[in-house]
Formats: sequence, C-alpha cells, structure tokens
Amino acid sequence: MKEHRSKIYFASDAHLGARFHADPLAVEKKLTRWLESIRRDAAAIYFLGDMFDYWYEYKYVVPKGFVRFLGKVAELSDEGVEIHFFIGNHDIWMFDYFQKEFGATIHRDTLTVDLLGKRFFLGHGDEVDFRSKGFRFIRALFRNKFCQFLYAGIHPRWTFGFALGWSLNSRKSGLEREYQNKYQGEDSEYLVLFAKDYLKTHPEINFFIFGHRHIMLDLMLSRSSRLLIAGDWMQFFSYIVWDGNNMSLEQFEE
Repeated sequence: MKEHRSKIYFASDAHLGARFHADPLAVEKKLTRWLESIRRDAAAIYFLGDMFDYWYEYKYVVPKGFVRFLGKVAELSDEGVEIHFFIGNHDIWMFDYFQKEFGATIHRDTLTVDLLGKRFFLGHGDEVDFRSKGFRFIRALFRNKFCQFLYAGIHPRWTFGFALGWSLNSRKSGLEREYQNKYQGEDSEYLVLFAKDYLKTHPEINFFIFGHRHIMLDLMLSRSSRLLIAGDWMQFFSYIVWDGNNMSLEQFEE
C-alpha cells in the first residue's frame, strides 16, 4: 500500500543525555518508538529545540551517544520526511553535521512559514524571552562566533563535563523553578504576551508553536489564531500534530 504522508509533527525538549533523567536511555528509546509510530504518515517533523541537553559540533567530532534517535531520524529522512531542527538554549551549537548527514534544515531563529494552508510562527521560545537581562546576555554570548571559536579550542573532556554539570546544577538549585513546569496564566506567561502583541501587526498568523517552557498549552488567541506549547519528553512525552484541518496537542502512549 502506498504511504500517504499528510501530517506535520512538532516536538521539543527531550534534553537527551541530561544527567537529571532517571534513565536517559529509556527516554531516547521512547522518543525513537514515537518516531517509528509516525513514520508512515509524517510529511515533516519540526524539532523545536533542546532535543539534546548539550550539543557541540567540533570540526571533525560530535558528541557520542544518541545513536538510536539519530539513526531513526536518518531513516525517516531517507524515506522522504522533511527534518527540521531549531536550536534551543541547551543545544545552540548545531552547525552543519545534521544537514550533511541526513539533509536536515537547521533554524537559528524563529520561522514564519505556510504549512498545509495555514500561517505558522515557530520557535524554541527563548528567542522571544525578554524577562531577564542575564539570560539575554548568556544567550548572546553563546551565539557569538568568536566565543564559539575560543570554546572550541578547549578539550571536550572539560567542555562536556562542564556543560552537563551546569545544566544539572541549574535544575537542582532551582534557578528555573519559578517558571519551569508551571503555567503563569494568560496575563503573565511571556510567550502568550509575545504572541498577543505580535498579532497586532501580524494578524495573518494562525498558529504560534513553541517549546522551551516544559508545559502543555493550547490557547485560543483570537477567532483565527492559536498558541501551542509542545510540553517535553521528560514528563509529558508530548507532541503536536497538524493535518491541514485539525491541530492537536497529544501525548505518546504505548
């Protein structure tokens, strides 16, 4: 039977390799099983950032591990599925490896695109996060090409351990606890505030889709516009699917 690829999928925030996962391999295997479950009808998959807890591509070296996930993504790409990766605030340092290995498109900023007849505004979510000057400074520092050049000169033995340790300590110390995993309400949630403000000058946007916040949210902004936040693959194992008529926020259940 001929396959009919008619759906577009969105997922974010698996943080593969993170030390705060009770069983990192189990998370990767579950994510891979989800990809296998959608392989027959997926036309495109948009990974909306932080799929890895840390990723840095050196000129001839990439992080070890993740072979199940990357292998499955390569299979889907070989079968004709469009693969898109947005860089997040944890896996900023994607360069050209995924593009060369399996033809993925890498997005370094937000993207406005038409998908199956509707207008989408896509991003990880940190791109429009203007709450903290400190966060914006670190984000700009990590994206600076000269700083990346200097960082690449440090042996991976030190950089990988430092980055993963920093991520773990950040969670344990509660630096993200105020916002992490808790919807702030329509009047305080910064992604909602951004979308509402953006709609004033861009009323043609039908769907805003983000990751980053580790919450599941599906909110009507107007008669013709919705905001969805994709959850994560740490506690919700969630994703978004669009078929041209219906948009839904779902959880992967086996």
